[in-house]
Amino acid sequence: MTDEQPRQGFASYENVDAEYLAQRQLQRKAGWVLLWALGVGAVISGDFFGWNFGLAAGGFWGLAIATLLMAIMYLCLVFCIAELSAALPHAGGSYAFTRNAFGPVGGYLNGVTDAIEYVVTAAVIVVGIGGYMGELVPAVPAPVWWAIAYTIFVGINILGVELTLKVGLVITGLAMAVLVIFYIGALTSGAFDPALLFNMAPDPGQSALLPKGLTGIFAALPFAIWFYLAIEQLPLAAEETHDVPKSLPKAIILGIVTLLLLSLFTLILNSGVGGGVAVIGTSDAPLGEGFKAVFGDGGFITIALTLIALTGLIASFHTIIYAYGRVLFALSRAGYFPRWISVTGRYHTPARALILGAVIGYLCALLIDLLSATVGAALLNMAVFGATITYTLIFLTYIKLKVSRPELERPYLSPLGMPGAIVGTVLSLIALLACFSIPDYRPGVWGTAIVLVISVLYFVLHSRHRLVAQAPEEEDALVGRALESIEPMGE
Repeated sequence: MTDEQPRQGFASYENVDAEYLAQRQLQRKAGWVLLWALGVGAVISGDFFGWNFGLAAGGFWGLAIATLLMAIMYLCLVFCIAELSAALPHAGGSYAFTRNAFGPVGGYLNGVTDAIEYVVTAAVIVVGIGGYMGELVPAVPAPVWWAIAYTIFVGINILGVELTLKVGLVITGLAMAVLVIFYIGALTSGAFDPALLFNMAPDPGQSALLPKGLTGIFAALPFAIWFYLAIEQLPLAAEETHDVPKSLPKAIILGIVTLLLLSLFTLILNSGVGGGVAVIGTSDAPLGEGFKAVFGDGGFITIALTLIALTGLIASFHTIIYAYGRVLFALSRAGYFPRWISVTGRYHTPARALILGAVIGYLCALLIDLLSATVGAALLNMAVFGATITYTLIFLTYIKLKVSRPELERPYLSPLGMPGAIVGTVLSLIALLACFSIPDYRPGVWGTAIVLVISVLYFVLHSRHRLVAQAPEEEDALVGRALESIEPMGE
């Protein structure tokens, strides 16, 4: 045995004992159906809330064109992830991919942007939940509803992954049923009117088709992303999945097909009912407005439809909590974040990470609320900012590993290959720039960028000296290192 520590670049590692990993174990409970529900459930709230702000930013056709561009980007992304997740099945997800391609610095940057994306996304969704509940019980402040929602669903996630996934399957099924009922109602009741798609007053010199001009397409990109954001979380379940090479690619591809269909129907039908684009584009509960237009507004019907509309937000909130818990767990287990975060308890779930992410997300929502910003839209842009950085890194990782590690076993191959990754890179960079397009939301995006810089400084000044050699993502990346010969040092 030797005391020498492995190094990569300017990062150094410690070898840990078996007890360290024993305290950080997950359980394999998921097949492709539960994974499909996890992926779709994480995203489906985008059909209930958030996407509609893109109508205010660009009008119907502005958002429609933006949605088409982002749909192409996500198709490229999903195929890249399917290939990478089958080849590198670790709980760190895209952080593990980038870690293999660009070393600890690249992996850490991807992991931090992932964590920002999911923690802030949960905050966006809980604000949506508060908006819907505020229609039912206006006397209760929104932050109270946020706290109740976090308490319930963090609790479910802590109680076990099997319960988490099964609850996610049920809620996702209900949310999809709600959307289908709305689609059928809008088409058969006569509530849908194509003219309502173009009732937004155009800016001077613009037309009703593109009321904000071409710049409206650009500004609508972050909101179009909301139809699909978080489908990329599926690789985070790799260490809790049976037969990863088959289950993960199948689940994520079927997931994006499901989401593409839902986004098409939601964009057209929800925009063309009630007050049309002019009203739906600024609503905190666009599907609730849609149900009122189809089934009437008043008494029990309003209450019932609002509660039904909550299912989509709850489905995504529940599964996004799962996602941020796994990202924080993986980064902590590998030593990038403080190690105490990744300890799992009697239920083999990352309880500390789940609670920590909830506290941070709640404080983000509360801070923006106190600053009197449009909370949901501001948080959405912050989440998309983190997500688009992650996407760019995933695409670059795919390209890099194709070149540098052609021998890597790839049980699944993307049908789009390198061209798909290149197209996806360009689109993700454009979407990243679009996060700065609306002045009212720039402070939140810049604030997110500052958090990212502080996180990088933490790595440079501290955690790069305390990485864990035996963490699965790191062990896989430290090719050629005889890790077994290093003397265990414990924590």
